Amino acid sequence: MKPINLIAAASIALLAASPAAFAEECNAAGTVGTGGSASAGGTSASSVGTAGACQTDGGTTSSIGSGGSAATTDGKAQSKTHVNDNGDKLKAQTKAQAVDQGTFSKSRTKTSTDGDTLQSTTRTMSHVPGEKPVKSTTSNKIILPEQQ
Repeated sequence: MKPINLIAAASIALLAASPAAFAEECNAAGTVGTGGSASAGGTSASSVGTAGACQTDGGTTSSIGSGGSAATTDGKAQSKTHVNDNGDKLKAQTKAQAVDQGTFSKSRTKTSTDGDTLQSTTRTMSHVPGEKPVKSTTSNKIILPEQQ
């Protein structure tokens, strides 16, 4: 078995355990997250993403995390995560895939924060040659209320 380790779990745990130097009360806060897994034959793939935001009088702070893993008995497995920080926008994408000859499993999670909007979507798919592919999509989106 060739497992690919879960990415970013240690970073998320470290951020969650860090004390805030100057804690403020949130006027509005929210979290969003999705995850999923797929398996077929001797392959499996999983991915997860989560994001959170807190609006205070001083502005909005956001956090994001994503990770995934894939495994196969004889083929190839890979997972990769990319996080992008662009001002008040955070984006994370994880792709995990395992392939053993024609049989495969894959999972992809996209998570983002954009000001007061948090969203996450996970898509999974598995396929065995000669059979119909199995697909799934999970989405979650929230919009924080406007500050006055």
